Parts: sequence; C-alpha cells; structure tokens
Amino acid sequence: MQIVIVGAGVIGLATAWRTAAGGAAVTLVDPSPASGASAVAAGMLTPVSELTYGEEPLLRLGLASRDRYGAFVAELEELTGLGTGYRTDGLLQVAFDADDLKYLDDLRRFQESLGIPAEALTGRESRRAEPMLAPGVRGGLLAPADGSIDPRRLTAALLAACERAGVRLVRRRAARIAVEGGAAAGVGLDDGTVLRADRVLLAAGPWSGDLEGLPPGSVPPVRPVKGQVVRLRTRVPFLRRTVRGLVKGSSVYLVPRADGEIVLGATQEELGFDTRVTAGGLWELLRDARELLPGITELEFAEVSAGLRPGSPDNAPLMGPSALPGLVLGTGHFRNGVLLAPVSADILAATLLDRPVPEVAAAFAPDRFSEVQA
Repeated sequence: MQIVIVGAGVIGLATAWRTAAGGAAVTLVDPSPASGASAVAAGMLTPVSELTYGEEPLLRLGLASRDRYGAFVAELEELTGLGTGYRTDGLLQVAFDADDLKYLDDLRRFQESLGIPAEALTGRESRRAEPMLAPGVRGGLLAPADGSIDPRRLTAALLAACERAGVRLVRRRAARIAVEGGAAAGVGLDDGTVLRADRVLLAAGPWSGDLEGLPPGSVPPVRPVKGQVVRLRTRVPFLRRTVRGLVKGSSVYLVPRADGEIVLGATQEELGFDTRVTAGGLWELLRDARELLPGITELEFAEVSAGLRPGSPDNAPLMGPSALPGLVLGTGHFRNGVLLAPVSADILAATLLDRPVPEVAAAFAPDRFSEVQA
C-alpha cells in the first residue's frame, strides 16, 4: 500500500513510523520537518491537569496515550539510540489566591467523580514538594502519574525511526490533493510533482485545510491558536517536576529538563497565522511565573519562540476518514499533540492500513461535524 502523509510534526512522524512498520510504503511530505508547533511545545504529558468540564472523552484519550508512553519511548530509544527526555515525576498544580484554590478544589471533586484520584496539598505541603514556590501559594493538587518529554528530542528520534523504517522524506510543500474518480489519489507538490497514493493522511496542523483540490466541506475547519514560550536555564536544581499554576485565574506552567532548561509557557491567542513574539506575551508569562516562583527572575534567559496549535471547532482532534474517500485526517490536536502522539499514531496507522481501530477513537471521527456543516 502506498501512503502519503502531509505534515512532519509529532503526529505525522509518529504515524509514519507506525504505518511503515505495519508494512506500507510511506512518503512523508514537509519542507521543514519537526519545526512547527512540535518544536515550540513544552511537552507536558498531563491529561489530568488539562481536564475541562465536558471533555471526558478527550480525558480518556489522553490517559490512554499517557499510559502508552513508557513502552512507546522505550521502543523508540532502543531503535534509534537517541534520548527523548521522558520523565514520569508527576505534576503539581498550585493556586496563588483563594479563588484559584477554589477552582482547584472544584477540579479535584470533578476528577474524583470520574474515578481519578487526586491528592490535595496545603500550601505548606506544596512548598515541601517544591521548595522554590512562593510563601503565599495557597495549596495544590498532585498528579503523580503525569510527566513530560522534550518534544525537540522526541521528534528527532521519530525522524531517525522513520528513516530506519524506510519512510521516504520529501522536503517540499504539498500544494494540492490529487482527486481522481471522486477519491484522493495522491498529493501534488509545489514543484508540480505528483506523488501517487492509495491513501493520503493530512497531518499539517492549522494548514491542513489549505490544500487545493479539497472538495468543500471535506475537511472541518482547523484554526491556528498562537502560543508564546520562554526557555530559561539554571545551573542549580530549581524544580523537581512540572509545575502548573493559577494566578488570579490565569494559567502558567513550568517544565524542567534534566539539562537545566526550564520551559515557561504558554499564551493562548486567536490571532490567525501570526507567529511574532511580543513583549506583552512574554511579560504576562514572566509576571505570573514570578508570583509563584520568585527566584525565576534569577535564571538565565535562553530563548523565546511562538508556534501555532491546530484547533478544531471543539478543540478536540480530528482522526479518521474524511468526507473525501481515500483522505484521512490527523489534525486538530490543539494543546495536546505531544501528549496524544502514541495513541494517535495507533489510531491513524490502523485507519490507513484497514486494521481494527482502538475504541477510544470513536469520539474523534471528523464526521462529527457533518450535521453542523450541513
């Protein structure tokens, strides 16, 4: 089977690896692999802390993916000899004031109603867990099974795994979907070349609906959601685990790496395809981080960047056959692309190879928007 995958972010790369391992001939099309949102992301593997009312199916998907991560990373690192920065030291959510603490308490009750144990901590217990926290932190929630990974190292390892699996990488821009007989038959590149395919996977993030040749309504709208991120460095231990904080209702997170890097993020801005780093965005992140961890201002500044998350109409992934036969969608992962990579690769590879699809995928079929569009 000939498969063409458009987009070499974490979802496209993981799916290419799994699909090639399943016996297909896979071509991956991207002018700059592993350079989009995956290169900006902090890499939190925290489905519980991302939990929002009404998103229980997404929680189940996130838990399924988090639970796959250990085996996924072990296989990837053994195959390539490359590290990924995978950590399983938990996540601590903390509250800055009384209103923030009430929100965390409501979240804990909601988690427990779904059968997810949540460990509530006092302010003193939170500071014992993370000594750099400010004295005024009111309390927290500990999610001991959550973790993190370095997306830049992860995508580098996935690129190497794809190469070992025989995936062909074409560093060109996909310009159109070739349609023959009412079905996707391949991908046209910006130089006029056409790559023939039995199946095409669109995993191009917020650009997934931009290709020519797509029939109207065949791809639900995917919008860009900007996120700005700061990278800091420390020569001495600063955080033991990922910390996510609420500061007067505003969310901020800090993800430590073993090499001393700390990733601080992230803004959430509906500004179209704007990837400018702004003073206001950075100020908000540093302001809130300083309220929780005053010592943050002593750390070395390393980098700032901005990326575009792909947001679907309901901010949940689009995974499965599109309205155009032969065209499969793997986009719309919004804030959760890195977290959902292992389970998404399983779902999408099974779809492309006509194999049984994991049951957890049912809620994320692209046709869930067909009635709305009609």
